[in-house]
Amino acid sequence: MASKQTLLRGGRVIDPSTGVDEVTDVLMTDGRIAARGPDLVPPPDAETIDATDLIVGPGFVDLHSHVHSIAGHRLQAMDGVTTALDLEAGLMPVERAYAEAAAAGRPLHYGFSASWGGARAQVLAGLTPDARITSSLSVLGDPRWQRSSSPSELAAWLSLLEAELAAGALGIGVLMGYAPASDPAEFLAVARLAAKAGAPTFTHVRELVEMDPATPVDGSAEIAIAAAETGAAMHHCHVNSTSGRHVERVLSTLEAARRSGSRVTVEAYPYGAGSTAVGAAFIAPERLRLKGLGPSSVIMVETGERIADAARLEQLRAQDPGAPCLLEFLDEDDPHDLSLLRQALAFPDAVVASDAMPVFWPDGTHDSTRWPLPPGGTTHPRTAGTFAKTLRLMVRETGAWTWLEAFRRCSYLPARILDDIAPSARTKGRLSVGADADVVVLDPTTVTDTATYADPTRPSVGVRHLFVSGVPVVAEGALREDALPGRAVRGEAR
Repeated sequence: MASKQTLLRGGRVIDPSTGVDEVTDVLMTDGRIAARGPDLVPPPDAETIDATDLIVGPGFVDLHSHVHSIAGHRLQAMDGVTTALDLEAGLMPVERAYAEAAAAGRPLHYGFSASWGGARAQVLAGLTPDARITSSLSVLGDPRWQRSSSPSELAAWLSLLEAELAAGALGIGVLMGYAPASDPAEFLAVARLAAKAGAPTFTHVRELVEMDPATPVDGSAEIAIAAAETGAAMHHCHVNSTSGRHVERVLSTLEAARRSGSRVTVEAYPYGAGSTAVGAAFIAPERLRLKGLGPSSVIMVETGERIADAARLEQLRAQDPGAPCLLEFLDEDDPHDLSLLRQALAFPDAVVASDAMPVFWPDGTHDSTRWPLPPGGTTHPRTAGTFAKTLRLMVRETGAWTWLEAFRRCSYLPARILDDIAPSARTKGRLSVGADADVVVLDPTTVTDTATYADPTRPSVGVRHLFVSGVPVVAEGALREDALPGRAVRGEAR
């Protein structure tokens, strides 16, 4: 679908790049913001949309999305997202990931980091990555790639990561939490590579010392140490889920690192349960005990089974280690736990990121071009509802954020994390003239999530319009099934 000229008339325009929050008009032309100001005169062929009483802002930039599908992108579009990037895990080889996304078409902009896990799996376990999320999930529980490396092995997989950066990866995604006993010196080597290349890292940290006193290094402290020693830009993924009830201590560790000048950024999402493959190292019964959790904290995504005991959990881990599961780490109905979730979101300059997961159907597929989505799809509700739920919690219900601050956390700040590596990111997260016409128009009185753990594919409501490069993907609250305007966000060769 070709881009066209569209005038958004009389909306409350939020531009977090300049601090603008005013009622005015916005004109989009050829995928860019062409003009902004009161009483704009539309070109003869422009479509005019009445945005009275609606909020107009830059579309949300999600740094942490594993959906890799039209179906998943559509759920995220209804949640206000215009750019969905997989930077925590990444895919390998990155050229294949970009090529396959372009060939299939995407509603939203997309991009990938270099996969630390994929590079290690290739060198340490002889597993050839195929740029598929299902394959990545299936190897998470394989112990062969989780061990420490010999000097020659370390050099080999670092070389693979360097090649991926040269091919356009958006940094390095590090699943350290899935190899929690590996040598901390290897993480420093990754940070040195990233610093030399001018590339950010995106890390799922290893265990905290409170959860595992035998950990080689506290997971969150490791981020701060690496940033300080190497100067690399280090991003701490989903601080809420890896910190659990220790989030106050973790945030103080990260704040101290930032005060000392280290380049440390943080993300969070507003849910008390995470999602991963059941074979992940931290889902083992003994690891759950260290977190103060048990097998009953684990729920299988595709069947809804809540695990009864350690024996059943071990059976499932051996039977299908790549099977998706939920892990309840906080109780959202408990006021104290809910306050911890909000504290992670409220941390100064923390960005919102979904950790969106693929949608799985009983026949084994994880994509569909049908809309509404076919019944029976399972995923984590954060896939469909992260941003709308955050707006509900932080703006509408508590007033912790203004709308300007919400767009700064959901659009502007995440895009800025990519400025040094991706030229195309520099015009995202803004609503100034010349910025990308990636725009969300939402109803501030009704925007909310509707996805639940029992019904996780219900789209959010309140997003009235969504434009990706000026092309309408959502119009009058309805998804446009013919819209696949997403483009690759790629890093500069390093």
